[in-house]
Amino acid sequence: MVSIGDLGKILDLEQLEVNLFRGYSPANGQKRVFGGQVIGQALIAATRTVETRKVHSLHCYFLLGGDPSIPIIFDVERIRDGGSFTTRRVIAIQHGRPIFSMSVSFHKDEDGFAHQTQMPETPAPDTLPSEEDLKPLLPEHMRRFWTFDRPVELRPVDFDVYAKTGKVGPVQKIWLRTKERLADDAMLHQCALAYASDFTLLNAALLHQGRPPYDPNVMMASLDHAIWFHRDFRADEWLLYVQDSPSAQGARAFCKGSIYHTDGALVASVAQEGLVRVIGQTGPA
Repeated sequence: MVSIGDLGKILDLEQLEVNLFRGYSPANGQKRVFGGQVIGQALIAATRTVETRKVHSLHCYFLLGGDPSIPIIFDVERIRDGGSFTTRRVIAIQHGRPIFSMSVSFHKDEDGFAHQTQMPETPAPDTLPSEEDLKPLLPEHMRRFWTFDRPVELRPVDFDVYAKTGKVGPVQKIWLRTKERLADDAMLHQCALAYASDFTLLNAALLHQGRPPYDPNVMMASLDHAIWFHRDFRADEWLLYVQDSPSAQGARAFCKGSIYHTDGALVASVAQEGLVRVIGQTGPA
């Protein structure tokens, strides 16, 4: 087992054979593996089979809940090595069954058109309460999340959504960065952001329903997850994650996010659909 605070070790996979890797989960007492961990580790496995090119997009599905008590095996299939693009498929396996699948595309550096949406005006992260400042102000069920040891620091811009009920604005904004300084490796920073991108995103769906984040009466689980990387960044520097949920229907909620650097550069876009059930309204897994 590895420490939850050591993101570098969580993402440092053991190579078993050509295209075959093994990852470990931190000893954090959780019953299931955090989805962002599987995304980050699968992306590391894919990048270990590619040279010089950077990830520009990934699309993945969560198939079964991961077991944190045993290692995860990542099997990489080399789909294509083209003149400009490289494609990989990764299957994560536990107990002899796939628990997760990912398709990843890499692109060589090229010049071309450039534009982006503007980052919304937002207070700087250093002006906002830290996690330690927030903990005593939160309801008990939310305090458990904020006291949970994780390798990513989160600072919500709109603290009110965590402290009151009733419908609030449909957009959730959170600053994030890794707690540890990472090596100067662009792919490692992409994998670290992939890990962090799964925190809080589904909570954007609850804002439309007048429910607080981490509502104990709602069960949520990620179904799929996609990321598009646009520009270089460091995951150990503050990034603004702007999240909203355009639609929810049939116990599924669709959420999307835009991730900006402090200088306003749009570095990544995220989309996710998740299972969102009010406890007591159950259905088949």
